[in-house]
Amino acid sequence: MTTQTIPVVRRRFTSEDYHRMAQAGILGEDDRVELIEGEIVEMAPIGSRHQGGVNRLTALFFRVMADRAIVSVQGPIRLGEYGEPQPDVVLLRPRPDYYAGAHPTPEDVLLLVEVSDSSGDYDRQVKAPLYARHGILECWLVDLEADLVEVYRQPSPEGYQEVIQAARGQRLTPQAFPGLAVRVEEMLGQRPR
Repeated sequence: MTTQTIPVVRRRFTSEDYHRMAQAGILGEDDRVELIEGEIVEMAPIGSRHQGGVNRLTALFFRVMADRAIVSVQGPIRLGEYGEPQPDVVLLRPRPDYYAGAHPTPEDVLLLVEVSDSSGDYDRQVKAPLYARHGILECWLVDLEADLVEVYRQPSPEGYQEVIQAARGQRLTPQAFPGLAVRVEEMLGQRPR
């Protein structure tokens, strides 16, 4: 007797499916999930160190951006038909409706920042390549555990072609804002003990 192998077929959810699930109550407003390449991925709970990092970046960018960008905090970015991640902080092109009419797309993103206190590997291996494939021009990873900031530039289908690590005492300049220099320690906060 021969056994027949039945292939497992995964169903990828579109952004439209994802939103219909929320409208139907399958996904709750407080569920910590995001859509990554058609899969609904549960995000790790937000620890106080991570939230402090997000709060610090939010305050920093509100202070230095004025009217040059919209500062979006943990909001969705539409990446094609199958993606809607929620990066920690994003600087968006100004728009009169503040993106009430539709989620921002890669063309709207001036700088995307992920904060990591335990998710560094996931951010490097899954999220950064995803952002690169969709043409996000610049992504920063504020790695609280490693006490450094990684800068990803020159997106391509294979990932970012330029990766720079910056430590305390250095300054970073977003490509979209050449006159702005941000001190790394401003993003990292107090040194871990």
